[in-house]
Amino acid sequence: MERPANSTNEMSRRAGEFIRRVNRITDGPMTRKKLVILILIVIFLILYVGPTLMNWLFESESSEVSNQILCQRNFINPFEDALRDYDAYLRQETAATLTSSPHNYVPYVGNGFLGIVLEHDSHLNIKHGRTLSLPVYYHPLYIVSDYDMKEATLVDYKKGIVHRFQCGNSGIQISFQYYAHRTIPSLFVQEILVNNPTNSGKTLQLLTPRISYWPTAVKQVVKLHQGVDTKEYEVVTGMVAIPDSEKVLAVSVVCRKYGNTIQVDARDSTDILLLTTVQYSKPIKEADYAKHKDIVEKKALEEMEKVIALTGDRSSVKSLKESHTRVWQGLWYTGFYISESKAQGIMNGDRINATIYAILSQVRSYEHEENIKATTRSDILRSLTYSEGCYEGYSTLDAPNLWKPLNSLSNLNSVASIWLLTLEKQGCHNLLRAGASGVNQAMVLSFGSLRFSNQHLEYNIHPSKLHRDFLFRRVNYGNMTHVNISVILQEDNKAAIFVALDRSDRTYYACDAGCLDSPVQLGPYRKYFPVKLTEPLTAILYITADKQHMEDLRHAIHVREVVEAPPHEHHVIALHKHGHSLGGLNPLFWISIIVLIVMFHLFLCRIIMNEFCDNTMSYKRLYNKT
Repeated sequence: MERPANSTNEMSRRAGEFIRRVNRITDGPMTRKKLVILILIVIFLILYVGPTLMNWLFESESSEVSNQILCQRNFINPFEDALRDYDAYLRQETAATLTSSPHNYVPYVGNGFLGIVLEHDSHLNIKHGRTLSLPVYYHPLYIVSDYDMKEATLVDYKKGIVHRFQCGNSGIQISFQYYAHRTIPSLFVQEILVNNPTNSGKTLQLLTPRISYWPTAVKQVVKLHQGVDTKEYEVVTGMVAIPDSEKVLAVSVVCRKYGNTIQVDARDSTDILLLTTVQYSKPIKEADYAKHKDIVEKKALEEMEKVIALTGDRSSVKSLKESHTRVWQGLWYTGFYISESKAQGIMNGDRINATIYAILSQVRSYEHEENIKATTRSDILRSLTYSEGCYEGYSTLDAPNLWKPLNSLSNLNSVASIWLLTLEKQGCHNLLRAGASGVNQAMVLSFGSLRFSNQHLEYNIHPSKLHRDFLFRRVNYGNMTHVNISVILQEDNKAAIFVALDRSDRTYYACDAGCLDSPVQLGPYRKYFPVKLTEPLTAILYITADKQHMEDLRHAIHVREVVEAPPHEHHVIALHKHGHSLGGLNPLFWISIIVLIVMFHLFLCRIIMNEFCDNTMSYKRLYNKT
């Protein structure tokens, strides 16, 4: 169907009119109106056309970067909840940019018998004094030496595993897992998974373990049976001097011997399990080294043979890892929560969990180790139930020396040593004797200055310190009872205490400061206790299974005055919530700002349109006159 001629003529007339208007605007000198219109056009092109043009110019480079970002995102996604709850720590930047950051926590695995920092080419560390601070200059890590890869390291606190992810420009993906086994303390495990989604095979260069600064080390290669196959293992044995002592240690390391390359076919993957066992003697005289050398070497080989038998297939390897993670998860059964604060220099959950993990990595879990005697295990469990006198000092959250940066191995060892010394001297020596479980209990008690004293548990803290939310989760009371103590800041800026029993083997009671009120029976549901201030200052909460003992406390705690603690000042609460004492700005303020911005742009658009229309009309009048 043909378009009518008059319609075609009308369209041509309008098009010609538009072209003439454009020509009128471009003719003549550059006026202010023309400059404004030109600037608006340039801004439009930059905002809407510029990104498309840049993507077209740098398409290949951006696709490589996006491949790496997508690769890392796939690795990290399973840990999002743990990262949000500070149960894991992600390290993506290079070490050079992190050394001065207070939130840089060195990736570390340890089990109280051996430890290692998971940075490139790190060496082993073994027990000396309270911590794993004696270096053994054997470097057990297998490293893929492709420096074009984007790398990230993630420490899973709850499972005691460090993950390293490498993502290549070509799409190659490498995942490492490291852990110092909890039930087999002499074992260090490395798992490497290489995924090649590309259409061509890949050969990756592999840096293998090496020795440095260990002149007495002697290396030999032995063959051990692994199922129907026979694999080569490297045995390194040497003498390690103890600082500030004339004695030495005999140390032996057995490690799987692997080639210098990893071959992965197109659209295929390969996984490698690398086991390392370590044994060392007690401090001995240098003259006795030859005798102890053969003993530790034999033990290390026996441990390796035992572990090889346990890892015959994939399910066995999975069971080996699960036995390790089960112990770590049990260590976190007792825990501590504190609400987030934006004030400077204040402890938050990330620093607290990183420090707990670092300390627990320095201590053995004796009751979970396979070779422990039954009598020793029963003694350890007995120590866990006897907490009398722990913790006697003020809250460790207020002790800056205990919260120094964990950005290097030396700092980590220093912090761990100070923590263990503090807990020992503040009445927690029995819990420390029980190993990692006892250390965790003692640390949680120290955060709130909770103390087991003469048949009861008391919460010793000044009410003025309760300006954030706290939760002491599953504090052991005896062998069969777990106590949950919550401190929650109310809307009126007053703190309130809530107590519940996670489980119990008898009836428990509690009372607030002064114990002037009747004892309150505890159960699985939270019971409320007001925060009271006494003169002289006493504990704000008492818990016991002996009701008569609590009745007697009323007469044994001598106070002149008991009043409900006053609310916290608004600027103190605002400092934690917003990072400054002024508090958050009223939403009406932001609404007003948005309205002003919108009105300004509408006004600007109106001016531009008026100028454009006036200019057009002037040219039209001039055209009509001519």
